[in-house]
Amino acid sequence: MNREFQRGFSREMQKDTELLVFGHGGVPLIVFPSSMGRFFEYEDRGMIDVLAAKLDRGDLQIFCPDSIDGESWYNKGAHPRYRVLRHLQYERYITHELVPYIKGRNPSSQLAVTGCSFGGYHAVNFALKHPDMVTHCVSMSGSYDIHQFLNGYYDDDCYFNCPPDYLQGMTDDWFLSRYRQMKIVLGSSDWDMCLDANVKLSGLLNAKAVPHWLDVFNDNSKHDWPLWKRMAAKYF
Repeated sequence: MNREFQRGFSREMQKDTELLVFGHGGVPLIVFPSSMGRFFEYEDRGMIDVLAAKLDRGDLQIFCPDSIDGESWYNKGAHPRYRVLRHLQYERYITHELVPYIKGRNPSSQLAVTGCSFGGYHAVNFALKHPDMVTHCVSMSGSYDIHQFLNGYYDDDCYFNCPPDYLQGMTDDWFLSRYRQMKIVLGSSDWDMCLDANVKLSGLLNAKAVPHWLDVFNDNSKHDWPLWKRMAAKYF
């Protein structure tokens, strides 16, 4: 299997970034790490092994960027305004630097995003904000409400990065028509601590007539990597 490590300077974040790439072709998939996770998490947790056959066949190409959750949402020492601004810099890194890099080396017309736990937040938020870029979104046990990180603070940038809020208020057909063309999967389980978050997001998508798949594993699986490995094998 092709495996590449990339390191470079991000103009948007003003810091060095690290990236792992797996596979040589197929549908490009951006993997957002879980809460404060690193770019090597997906490999270390065995998710790449689960998808190895598809990577070897050229069905899938995986791009694993770093996260900066510790500098943004989880940065408890910073004012919430700084946290959301730092997140927006990360989003611009994905939009203006990582996606063009992917497009430059992979000619596919598709782009998938995924993530486990808080990585599911990043995947859903990025997909809903950029439906002109993303064709597939797979969230595994995602949590989507960022109010918990804001200490009561709220502004327009917070609103437009909180999917339960802006999806409920969404009336723009430019977005809604593209949501309805996107392949969206919300994976969870009956013992998943984020089950309620996914049921609620599914309800919001239904209210906007957005087709999607809410897939709940009814086998007492918990919010952890063994569940997400089974999801990866099923969804990809």
